[in-house]
Amino acid sequence: MEHRAGSFPLRVVTQDVVIALFVTAMQVQGTLVKVAAEGAPRPLSDFGNLGLALLVISGVVVAGRRLWPVSVFAVTAIASLVYYGLGFPDGPGWLGLFVALYTLAAYGDGRRSLVIAGVGIGGLTVTWLTFASGIKPHAAIGWVFFRIGASVMSAALGESVRTRRFIAAEAQERAELAERTREEEARARVDAERLRIAREVHDTVAHAVAIINVQAGVTAHVLDKRPELVREALQTIEQTSSRALEEMRTILGVLRDGADDRAPHPGLGQIAELTAKARDAGLDVTLESSSPGTELPSAVGSAAYRILQESITNVIRHVGPTRVSVVVNTGSDVLKIRVTDEGRPAAMAGETAEQQRPGRGIIGMRERCQLLGGELDAKPTAAGGFEVTATLPLAPTESRV
Repeated sequence: MEHRAGSFPLRVVTQDVVIALFVTAMQVQGTLVKVAAEGAPRPLSDFGNLGLALLVISGVVVAGRRLWPVSVFAVTAIASLVYYGLGFPDGPGWLGLFVALYTLAAYGDGRRSLVIAGVGIGGLTVTWLTFASGIKPHAAIGWVFFRIGASVMSAALGESVRTRRFIAAEAQERAELAERTREEEARARVDAERLRIAREVHDTVAHAVAIINVQAGVTAHVLDKRPELVREALQTIEQTSSRALEEMRTILGVLRDGADDRAPHPGLGQIAELTAKARDAGLDVTLESSSPGTELPSAVGSAAYRILQESITNVIRHVGPTRVSVVVNTGSDVLKIRVTDEGRPAAMAGETAEQQRPGRGIIGMRERCQLLGGELDAKPTAAGGFEVTATLPLAPTESRV
């Protein structure tokens, strides 16, 4: 429970010093004013100004309340017992004790600090009541009950503050853990997708190499017997090797795992099926495709399909029935994809577009685009919907080969 001096920043220690000086001044000045107005059976100057010294000590020690809460409480409690036990005049000499009790509960460790505070308050109560048994007039004993009640309230207030701080810290820890978990899940999905792409390219390249090998054997066999077939075989080898090189440049550096998963991945040829499923889910989908018959590298087609699938899935999950526009534009060197939804109807809109998108799938789509040398932009629209735009190069740049 006790803390080292470096446990708190200098700013906090400075604040405690200021509080200690304020408490000391209030205790001394308040008691002197009351003595001057009402008199006192025992002056503060008795026993070598012991009463004044006790007021000063119980106020000054408050400066270390957060560094040594138990020790500060012990000092203020002993000072109070000695002060009132010797019959020094009553006054605001309990301020330091109340601050110490609050700090003990607020910065303690819960059960132990409450036990110390409870035992301390119990001992103070018995001692104060014993010392007050001979007070005349009896009405003056009200200050004793005030000190008892204020001590209990100080400890209760400190425990309330400590509990709220503990709950807030626990909630913050849970939020950070959830955020780390989401990031780890996103990275795991990206890594899994990279491995799936690696398997697909492996099968494609292996198939291309097999074709090249067969055509090369045919060329060597018919070179002298049927030279008219040589040109056709060489053209096939050229086309197949060109596609294989594009695949290898696109995915260079991605390692293939040992799983034997050779199921073909969908591409842009399955967009019609994807949009049909989206319509069955309640979306009003319009599709525009500039070059539906253009042959794409399998990695690009697979990535484009997954981006479209994730975008439409996000609309189904986070928006519900709405209008969605899908545009696929195949140029000479890039493939552009744009998926735009109109958001929730006005009668159902309870969240903003940003709140409707948790962003977990967007991380995976952006990583997929970056893996192929492309870019992805996902943002709310001015009309209250959401738009995902992806640009995928049909062949990687030299810097990425």
